[in-house]
Amino acid sequence: SPPGLLLLTSFLLHVEEGRASPTQLVCDSRLIQKYIGEAKDMETRVGQCQALPTLGCPAVLPLVDFSLQQWKSKSSESKRREILCDLALLVGAAAGAQGQVTQECGARQLGQLYRHANSFLLLLQTFGWEAGPWEPGCSPRSEEQTHVTSIFLTYRQLVQGKLRFFFHDLAKDSCK
Repeated sequence: SPPGLLLLTSFLLHVEEGRASPTQLVCDSRLIQKYIGEAKDMETRVGQCQALPTLGCPAVLPLVDFSLQQWKSKSSESKRREILCDLALLVGAAAGAQGQVTQECGARQLGQLYRHANSFLLLLQTFGWEAGPWEPGCSPRSEEQTHVTSIFLTYRQLVQGKLRFFFHDLAKDSCK
């Protein structure tokens, strides 16, 4: 879809600014640290927005906590699929919340989170994987939340946790 292509292109251009390619995203740990920092900044900024409404239609968020022991025992492909499921749910939650938050500060932060999460989603979908393209239809563990800030918390935890460890694992194999 053209909007998806536009987001992927903008993400790759964003990565290009740092003179990096998708492989370098994995190989240069400074980039994932940059995205963790951006996730923390978005979470802080949305916390500073005045009078954020409670969501009338709760956001369905993935439960992104995980056991490092179990995580290490999974294949790269199953990790990728799990993260894609989490990101798809998060992107949907951000989009749904955007329709409910009219306040400028919150809406702006939700738009930024949506773009970042969707960029990771598109990037992981287009990485060169042997197992073929990702197919929707997964059902990650989830919970309903009515606070906008919980969407940002979940995104930060996902980037800081599963995504960071996933990229670290890929770096061991790809960045000799």
